[in-house]
Amino acid sequence: MDNHQEIMSRFNEVAQKYDEQRKKLIPCFDDFYGIATALANSNKKSPAILDLGAGTGLLSSMLLNKFPDASLTLIDISEKMLDIAKLRLQSYSNVNYIVDDYTNYIAQEQYDIIVSALSIHHLSDAQKYELYKNSYSNLTDAGIFINADQVHGTTTYLDSLYKSDWKNKVEASDLSEEEIASAYERTKLDKMSSLEDQLMSLKSIGFSDVDCIYKYYNFVVLYGRKY
Repeated sequence: MDNHQEIMSRFNEVAQKYDEQRKKLIPCFDDFYGIATALANSNKKSPAILDLGAGTGLLSSMLLNKFPDASLTLIDISEKMLDIAKLRLQSYSNVNYIVDDYTNYIAQEQYDIIVSALSIHHLSDAQKYELYKNSYSNLTDAGIFINADQVHGTTTYLDSLYKSDWKNKVEASDLSEEEIASAYERTKLDKMSSLEDQLMSLKSIGFSDVDCIYKYYNFVVLYGRKY
């Protein structure tokens, strides 16, 4: 089973419980998603938004609360995850769902805002770079890219520190042993890159105003504009 098939299988398995576990698996949940949502700005009342690796539509729902008239496209490799997103967003009419691998996604239209949350760290360094290039092409002029994701530490010591903090907080939660074991198993699919490498990639592709706006251990929110 290749990595994409394994990711699809793992996340199909946990789709129903994914949201209820999310706050317990992300110690900085409110800031992490709140800042990613706050950064999604547009002068348009109905911006075109693309959510890469949208999963159950959690970030998408926050963006639609902010821009209820937005044209939103969710793409994810897990059909069962998107089934939950469809239920969550059923009151919105201008929403499109794509079941596919977004790694090489070239849009038929351009978007004002492209976002992703906790997904791109499953890609190899080369795949991340291609995705960032495609995202740049898929953006309108002055469009923005936001990636709320995880990175590994720049040193072995820091990486160990990040992982220890996360494990301590997860094990102090009320998640069951089975849920914790499943979360640990999913981390085997991770292919985290360093923060510095990803910022450098975004800059080299042409994004301006590139920055890490938020960081909590290995949880980061990256930002760039096509301008």
